[in-house]
This record gives sequence, structure tokens and C-alpha cells, in this order.
Amino acid sequence: MIFINLTKKPCAYSVLFLFDLFWGKQMALVRTIVITGYGTNSHLETAHTARLAGSEQVDLVHFSDILACEYSLCDYQFLIFPGGFLDGDDLGAGQAASVRWRYLRDAHGVPLIQQLEKFLDAGGLILGICNGFQLLVKLGLLPHLNAGRFERQVSLGHNDSARFEDRWVSLRPNPASPCIFTRNLPEMTMPVRHGEGRLVVNESSLLAEIEAKNLIALQYVNPQTGMATQEYPYNPNGSPLAIAGLTEPGGHILGLMPHPEAFHHVTNHPGWTRGEMDAPGTLLFVNAIRYLRGSGPEA
Repeated sequence: MIFINLTKKPCAYSVLFLFDLFWGKQMALVRTIVITGYGTNSHLETAHTARLAGSEQVDLVHFSDILACEYSLCDYQFLIFPGGFLDGDDLGAGQAASVRWRYLRDAHGVPLIQQLEKFLDAGGLILGICNGFQLLVKLGLLPHLNAGRFERQVSLGHNDSARFEDRWVSLRPNPASPCIFTRNLPEMTMPVRHGEGRLVVNESSLLAEIEAKNLIALQYVNPQTGMATQEYPYNPNGSPLAIAGLTEPGGHILGLMPHPEAFHHVTNHPGWTRGEMDAPGTLLFVNAIRYLRGSGPEA
């Protein structure tokens, strides 16, 4: 059962989703692929959350099985890179994995990067969580501004606190963002657990452009004021402009440092025994799946 409790706004959103799922007209089935291997450790929770959000098929696929052509990205509409410690974060978080995706070929000799290109050109959605976000920026898929799709423009560096941060944070979705995942969502809370989550840009003008084009999908906020903040620990890594999540101009890709899959049920919330309720991270998945049902690639 999907837990959706929006205490700050009416629950019309969840009602509409359930209507679509059980009583609405016949819509495209949603097939989700969650990539695992080489140090990922949040793949099971991520796959579970995708199922809770309504994806009919959710496959956990080891990266080596993509190389062996046992699975193909073209058979799916929703691609998720979950959190973890890819390759032990050697050479930087997500760096080695980005090199694999950029330069390796599958068993048929097709470059993996071409699979990613075809997946996106077909209208697929990509979600990168924590380590997955680090992979997406190092692959150059985010923010994809005035450059080729796989040209790196930003990175994620060590937290300003100089330590691994494991805490719950408050997040504000940007209502003006093109991001499909965050549309019409209220303020949310999720846990973070990372050592390299501070956004780093190669040019200050790029940061201004990211802001101007509303590619900041999620920001860390002070829970008392609801305003974006640089104050620690509300902003756990010191990311500029309180950036917690980024999208690209088409809104089909979301990378975020917090873990939405870690809040898919009321009992995940640290204040649930005191009756505290917040919008769960599951809603990011629900938005993606509702979009794919209505206007995504055909099943």
C-alpha cells in the first residue's frame, strides 16, 4: 500500500493517482530498471519504492548484465541509479562508474553511452539518488546547459563540514522547475547520508544560469522558516544556493543527494511516534510513473 499523507496540503494528489491506477482508462505499463553492483547499497529500498509508486515491472539489474546484453535499457521507461559507494568512492564518488558508462561497449559492440542516448531520446526518465546523482553529474547528464549531453559541467565535492553527514533534512521543491519528478509537490523531509554532496561548478556564471533557468529542482530549507538556507545543519554539505537536487532543461532527469527511497512509509519518519507527518519521498516516484503512464514511451 502506498503511504501518502500530505499534512500541509489536501490529499487530492494521492486520490488522483489512485484513480489513475485502479479505475482510470487503460494506460501504458511502466517498466523500471534499477542498476546495482560495484558498491550500490540502496537498490532494494529503491526498487521497493518504485513498486509502491505503481510501476508494474521493476527489475534489479547488475551493471555486468547490461554489458552482457542480458538486459537492455530500451526495454524500460524509468532508469534509476540508486545510492551507495560505487567503487568505494575511489578517485571521487561516481568517477569510476562514469568512465565505465562513457567508454565501455556491450557484448554486441554497442557503446553503453549510445544506449543511454537512445533511452533518453525515446522519452525515458532517469533518477539518480546520492551516489547516483554523483554519477549523473560526472557523466555530464546534469545540468546539460549549452553543452553536449555528456559534457561535464558540474561536480559534487566534499561536504563543508569535512565529515560524512547522516541526518534528516527539509526540502523545498521549486514550483517553476521543468522537473517532472517534483511537480506540484509540497515541502518534504528525507534523510541524507553522504560525504560528497556540495555542488561545485567550473564557472560562477554557470551557477547563475542554473538558477535563472530553474534547474534547481530541490533546495535545503530551514524547517522553521521554509526558506532556502546555507545554515548548517539544515544545509548539510554547504551546497551553493542550497541545492539539494538538479534537473536538466527537459525535466526528464533528476539527481538529488537526499534519499527519497528511505521514506516510503510513515514508520520511516523519525517523529512518527510523536504523530509527526510529512510528504514521503515516494511522491517523486509517483510523479515519474504518472507521467510515463500518460505521455511516456509506449509499453
